[in-house]
Amino acid sequence: MSHHKSAIKRIRQDKKKKLRNKADKSAVKTAAKRVRQTSNPEDAAKLMPATSSIIDRAAKKRVIHWRTAARLKSRLAKRAKARPS
Repeated sequence: MSHHKSAIKRIRQDKKKKLRNKADKSAVKTAAKRVRQTSNPEDAAKLMPATSSIIDRAAKKRVIHWRTAARLKSRLAKRAKARPS
């Protein structure tokens, strides 16, 4: 354990930051899972705006990389537009 005041503070800040990032990342995964698990394309299309917003917010906060966000949104949109066969 460090003895410097600044190092102790940094550890404290990192713990809080880790919890926030974990919550945001979990929200992204849950929203994406919700879109993937809907069997009806119309329901998936209805969920897409909210899901895209959650993904964009995570990318803006740099919880996930912006290209990862774009790829995820693209794949989910493609699935939401798919016609049932």
